[in-house]
Amino acid sequence: MRELILGGQKSGKSRAAEDRARAWLQGPGHQAVLLATAKAGDDEMVARIERHRLDRAQRVPALRAVEASGDLAQALMAQGAADTLIVIDCLTLWLTQRLMPLHGPAAPDLAAQTDALLMALAAAPGPVVLVSNEIALGVVPMDAATRRFVDTLGLLHQRVAVACERVSLIVAGCEWALKGQR
Repeated sequence: MRELILGGQKSGKSRAAEDRARAWLQGPGHQAVLLATAKAGDDEMVARIERHRLDRAQRVPALRAVEASGDLAQALMAQGAADTLIVIDCLTLWLTQRLMPLHGPAAPDLAAQTDALLMALAAAPGPVVLVSNEIALGVVPMDAATRRFVDTLGLLHQRVAVACERVSLIVAGCEWALKGQR
């Protein structure tokens, strides 16, 4: 099973993904791994990542976290197993690092990296839950770089949604099934 969970910032999307992991872990011999894509660029982000880590450890202690800010497709292939649910949190930060990295130029091979991610998603032997921010519901951004990011994220969401059996939207902690049923 593949599922994409979309939502705004602090909408409850990560918690929904953690709920999927907690339910999966109830099965005999099941494991769960979080592929964390965040990379700290400032003190606020360092604190945010640490807060997420501590909260996650309380809510789902058996959810093992692996940093996957680089080659997400490779991380998915390396961690995937039939008895392992993978949570990717989140596609938005992964894409941000491809288009607007903290250091250095944008990834010249974004299309190839996206294709590799979709191939790894299709080949994953166990369930995968992907989390991403839905940011295209508001005003069109004024600058070209932000418009490019919003457009690219929207196109990534469309491709991932096609590859998933379920797509959910979380708003104010309330979940709406957009595709498939829970």
